[in-house]
Amino acid sequence: MVKDALIGLAVGDALGVPVEFKSRYALRESTVTDMIGFGTHQQPAGTWSDDSSLAFCLAECLIEGYTPQKLGDLFVKWLYNAHWTPHGKVFDVGMATSQSIRRIKEGCPPEIAGGMDEQDNGNGSLMRILPLVFYIVEKPIEERFRLTKEVSSITHAHIRSVIACFYYLEFARLLIKGHSRESTYKELKKTVMEYLQSIEIEAGEIDLFQRLLVENIATIEESKIYSSGYVLHTLEASIWCLLTTNSYSEAVLRSVNLGSDTDTTGAVTGGLAGILYGYDSIPKEWVSKLARLDDVLRLADDLSKSPT
Repeated sequence: MVKDALIGLAVGDALGVPVEFKSRYALRESTVTDMIGFGTHQQPAGTWSDDSSLAFCLAECLIEGYTPQKLGDLFVKWLYNAHWTPHGKVFDVGMATSQSIRRIKEGCPPEIAGGMDEQDNGNGSLMRILPLVFYIVEKPIEERFRLTKEVSSITHAHIRSVIACFYYLEFARLLIKGHSRESTYKELKKTVMEYLQSIEIEAGEIDLFQRLLVENIATIEESKIYSSGYVLHTLEASIWCLLTTNSYSEAVLRSVNLGSDTDTTGAVTGGLAGILYGYDSIPKEWVSKLARLDDVLRLADDLSKSPT
């Protein structure tokens, strides 16, 4: 399952890197159908972005023995020393993420380094949170929420980002346990809603997740699914892509062709699709092009063997 998730995430990320910031309209004229290179960031095919880099840092931290400080230090090592970069250079990083990591470098405790304002709700914690599911999968919901909040808050501490990460990991957790995507979506409407209400999350924040917790997002037309860098847009788009397609490749290609923040929408969708359909469902020609494939496979193997 770890390999399914990490490779699924990285492939989705790499599919989106060459067309990041392209509009949905532009991608209708030049649809992404394969793993290509160059484009927006002038990187070779198979290059993943900060999304995968920071997810791999989290996976490494979980293997070594998670603490917020260890994770913060790995993020610093990535930004300033190119740790877990595909080609030895950081070429893409969000403003909120870079500011938080700079605070950690300057001595701020990681637990309070992330932005707490409403405007600090980019998708920078959602994009990297997936490895945490393997650490919390058997823990009670209170501990799952606490750890999700802690890991998100290193870069994104606003409750909206925390809820988005929590929902995403709860979705991944049920898929790992063998639930279908439809039953997972239905069950989370009850369990996530009840838990958020039980800990007295502000009703206005819960209401923002209505498409996921009340409505049927799978019936919403594509024109009303957004793919910006806003955390709620990314989460909704990933669940929509997962529920409206029937294979790994369909899900990630649909997510990338939504346009805008293509690498992150691809990564977030790809992680879930990898878990749902399995490693063997990911086109081999895409996997073979991934930068540092052997390193990523070794990381996945180490995480799968590490105690939780």
